[in-house]
Amino acid sequence: MELLRFFTAGNVDDGKSTLIGRLLYDSKSISTDILETLTKQSKSTGVDADIDLALLTDGLRAEREQGITIDVAYKYFTTDKRKFIIADTPGHVQYTRNMFTGASNTDLAIVLVDARHGITEQTRRHSIISNIVGIQHVLVCINKMDLVNYDEEVYNKIKEDYTHFAESLNLKKVSFIPTSALTGDNVVNHSDNLKWYHGPSLFEFLETVEIEQDFKTQEARFQVQYVIRPQTEELHDYRGYSGTILSGSFKKGDKIAVHPVDLTTTIEKIEKFGQEVDEAHAGEPVIIHVSDNIDISRGTTFVPVNDSLQTEKTFEAIVCWMDNKSFQPGQKLLLQQNSFRSKAVIKEIDNKINIYNFRSEPSDGTLHLNDFCKVTIKTAETLSFDEYANNRKTGSFILINENTNNTVAAGVIA
Repeated sequence: MELLRFFTAGNVDDGKSTLIGRLLYDSKSISTDILETLTKQSKSTGVDADIDLALLTDGLRAEREQGITIDVAYKYFTTDKRKFIIADTPGHVQYTRNMFTGASNTDLAIVLVDARHGITEQTRRHSIISNIVGIQHVLVCINKMDLVNYDEEVYNKIKEDYTHFAESLNLKKVSFIPTSALTGDNVVNHSDNLKWYHGPSLFEFLETVEIEQDFKTQEARFQVQYVIRPQTEELHDYRGYSGTILSGSFKKGDKIAVHPVDLTTTIEKIEKFGQEVDEAHAGEPVIIHVSDNIDISRGTTFVPVNDSLQTEKTFEAIVCWMDNKSFQPGQKLLLQQNSFRSKAVIKEIDNKINIYNFRSEPSDGTLHLNDFCKVTIKTAETLSFDEYANNRKTGSFILINENTNNTVAAGVIA
């Protein structure tokens, strides 16, 4: 069954959590025991309805007490047509890093707009971040239509404004749906209050939207997570390379290049769940055996021979700074890309990206919490990568403070 990952973003109080709660509730995707728990919890929130639908995603007690969502809440549900993973990201500007995290592995962005307020700076910020992390399909959910008397002109004006703004982002697909999460209008079921709207409900849209599963058709990529050498009497000469196929597929007998050592060999055997198979595909954990005795270690990447994988120690990237402490020039960092890890430094901060208008601005040499910047990074070991636009799996990374082991930034290779 096909899996769709999507995230929701919007201004504070635009109704993100309520929308997801309504989606799950009306689609009957909530178990009886959870419903009973939510009913009890809702009595303490003071809401008029029997169930406070926002509690389905506001999973932390501290968040609920403050009345805001301060982290990324994940929810999973399944229909007859698809499986879904929802990332409910926070609306506050100071939690931009959380949104970047939630958006980085999704196929679709749902940007909520309050029908009373229209397009805001937060709307632009969320859309620009969606563009940075490579999400090409954005659904603009114009919520709280009940508070503007379901006025079609209000909907059309917001649609026109967003379409004009989105032209500069080169988004492939932008869709629009009017809803009221609180009353349930057009979330799962169509509404008589929105008779002028002839498109799908949010639920119907999610079940039918076409999302390109690029990682299945991209060039084959496999990165070694662990070298297996039992060295027992029974398996004296056994040497396998375990990991998950990042994209594409590999077959027994394929000629491959091994990076960064830049040597070639042949796939002799592929094991999956203890059984030999002739072929394995993206997302599958495997053990690969090769025909030649090559120096292969954790973080080594396998690709088809004559492939265009880049191998460099210096490269440009866009990073989101996630640490409360600002970047210090010369700061010792570790770069982690899947299983690959190397010492690294930010050589230069080329420019800052204004996440409200997507313009490049001169850098002052600093990086603060939630800043987006284009930087030049140098690693101690050679990194094998694709540009993020071509392959998310090999084009993304995190930066770790070598002294504290805290993740201080996430980046995409430009």
